[in-house]
Formats: sequence, structure tokens, C-alpha cells
Amino acid sequence: MRVWKLLGLAGLAGVAATGAVLARGERQRRAATPEEVRARLRERHAALAEEEAPPPTAGELAAGRTHRLARLLRRR
Repeated sequence: MRVWKLLGLAGLAGVAATGAVLARGERQRRAATPEEVRARLRERHAALAEEEAPPPTAGELAAGRTHRLARLLRRR
């Protein structure tokens, strides 16, 4: 019985900690001005533009290797 109580308390502590982290992140996002957000987006776009990779060949796609679009989608 004691183990279940400890697991329950640990679960509640985990939920509370997750909520605190999410609330902190939301406060930081809301505090950013539109100009700051635009600047960050432009920086990310410039970094991706510098990273231009050649398009994969049909053989690479067939072999199961990920292509650039899949890498970009996985980052989000």
C-alpha cells in the first residue's frame, strides 16, 4: 500500500512540475514583442538557407534515408 502512495505522490509532483514549466514558457512567449519574434524567425530562416543540401536521389529515398523536408518537419 505504501508503494502506491509514493507512486501517486510522485505522479502529482510530476504533473505540478510539468505545469510550472509550461506556464513559464508561455509567459516568456507572451512577453516577446512582435519585432523580437520576427527577428528570431529571420535568424532561423537564414540559418536554414545557409544549410542548403542537395536534393536526394531516388535511390537515397528508396533506401529509407530522410530527405531535407523530413528533417525540417522533425525539428518542430
